[in-house]
Amino acid sequence: MVVLSKPAIEQYSYIRNYIPTTFCSAIPIIDLSKPDSNHLIVKACEEFGFFKVINHGVPLEFITNLESEAIKFFSLPLSQKEKAGPPTPLGYGNKSIGLNGDIGWVEYLLLTTNPDSCSHRFLSVFGENPEKFRSALQDYILAVRKMACEVLELMADGLKIQPSNVFSKLLMDEKSDSVFRLNHYPPCPELQALKGRNMIGFGEHTDPQIISVLRSNNTSGLQISLRDGKWISVPPDQNSFFINVGDSLQVMTNGRFQSVRHRVLANTLKSRVSMIYFGGPPLSEKIAPLPSVLMKGEKSLYKEFTWHEYKKSAYKTRLADNRLEHFERIVAS
Repeated sequence: MVVLSKPAIEQYSYIRNYIPTTFCSAIPIIDLSKPDSNHLIVKACEEFGFFKVINHGVPLEFITNLESEAIKFFSLPLSQKEKAGPPTPLGYGNKSIGLNGDIGWVEYLLLTTNPDSCSHRFLSVFGENPEKFRSALQDYILAVRKMACEVLELMADGLKIQPSNVFSKLLMDEKSDSVFRLNHYPPCPELQALKGRNMIGFGEHTDPQIISVLRSNNTSGLQISLRDGKWISVPPDQNSFFINVGDSLQVMTNGRFQSVRHRVLANTLKSRVSMIYFGGPPLSEKIAPLPSVLMKGEKSLYKEFTWHEYKKSAYKTRLADNRLEHFERIVAS
């Protein structure tokens, strides 16, 4: 687990005048087994850029197996975990997020979505049975990717885009640059003495990929920003998945869908473990508004770029930066 001395707490970011968590009941819930889910997904992407999916088809066994393996890893001594780091960008990270000074009350593993590419050095951290972790990771990623592709095809259907795999094919491509992240937010009992403040576990940001699929244990902390800038807390649900619209999908829909700003706050008493699949396109894929999305006479709001160009640009920014502003077209009124 992450263990920090009390003086070290002062280096972290806080939210001052923090109001105790109240959960928002307005977050859209999409039942993937219902025939109208395509239209409800489009509505959720337009209004929130975020929604919860139920009846998702991912076996509960896959979820619990990977969470169990994640908890085993994060319970190892720090010296052992650090053998899987530093993140370059893949690997184990502790407190530092990215290369530009962002700090959070978090430790994490950032991995490729191809379990076969896990290095022997990395797997050796898992002791006598590293294949158990690799197997749990592979089962989970394959099931979640399948569900993510179903969601993307429902989006395309709701937008009346043909072919319906226009988004999902990018995740299924053998050169897809998708990644997977395990985050652990240790409890922070020191927060109880900091009345009116709450510590940042993971600072506000948008995800640069096409779509993100998040699942966490039954611990609160996740918040999303509404269109008016107000932050709301997302009720935890360990059996469901939460979907984020990413920057690339915002561009492909010409801003009709907007990537959601989100953050995680530290919890005073409970440990939080989250598992996120980031569905990304191949590095050479050109990202631009789809012609079929543009209304008659509507102009593209974004310059065309490759995923490699955008990813490279994103790595140079801070978490809270608006990464897309460098790729926006200046449209004359």
